[in-house]
Amino acid sequence: MDFNVLTIIMTAATPLLLAALGELVVERSGVLNLGVEGMMVMGAVCGFGAALMTGSPWLGLIAAILAGMVMSLLFGFLTLTLVSNQVATGLALTLLGLGLSGQIGEAFVGQPGVKVPAIGGIDPLIPFAVLLTAGVAYFLFKTKGGLIVRAVGNSHASAHALGYNVIRVRYLCVLFGGACAGLGGGYLSLVYTPQWIENMTSGRGWIALALVVFASWLPWRTLVGAYLFGTISILAFIVQTKGWGIPSQFLSSLPYIVTIAVLVIFSGNRAMMRKNTPASLGQPFVPDR
Repeated sequence: MDFNVLTIIMTAATPLLLAALGELVVERSGVLNLGVEGMMVMGAVCGFGAALMTGSPWLGLIAAILAGMVMSLLFGFLTLTLVSNQVATGLALTLLGLGLSGQIGEAFVGQPGVKVPAIGGIDPLIPFAVLLTAGVAYFLFKTKGGLIVRAVGNSHASAHALGYNVIRVRYLCVLFGGACAGLGGGYLSLVYTPQWIENMTSGRGWIALALVVFASWLPWRTLVGAYLFGTISILAFIVQTKGWGIPSQFLSSLPYIVTIAVLVIFSGNRAMMRKNTPASLGQPFVPDR
């Protein structure tokens, strides 16, 4: 494969991988956050704005991470403290992020971006995402902290009975998920397309959610899935340059068609879903007073 094409695939896959890894940890703790799209788009606009005002893309990335964490903290407060419905709250978070980012980013439209510089000819966040995958895998399956997270996700009542603070564990996981989603959004506006475009996430948050299911809640499978979806997402550009005559509208919609197909296929595999799905996923927990 041509190195330039491979680089484009890695660039397209990285924001998906970052957001999906964060959501994987969130869901492993038993929380379902459907607000990934909203956190990503807020990371994108805040990262771009901070980089534009400071001239530093690194400060932009930090701002993107913080924006995602603030959004996730709001989600955590509503679902973990106030025990609101996780599905409805996640959807509301996405709508809030899309609307708020449009207001914040109105002054940034058309402004030149500040791009994260490449190191050795490659974007530094690409290897970082791979290392993050290894770190998440190691944490979840090789450390006591990861065991606690999985225990909380599989049976929050049992984890509570053993003395673990379920709410605290879930808050930390939700904040990590927000940081990853925000960084994924910042990657879009500071690396992938160094400019601000309203709704520039274009459904990537939903694809990241599908990736978690595709990967069966396993980090390394998430990496493979992200690169597969990254390949599909740039297929339109490759085919157009070849002049094969396939409608561009179909090619542009292909990642979302594949997302739906993946959800249908994997949801139908009951044995796999029972084996890997956190048993307490989406279930509220109210500790004994």
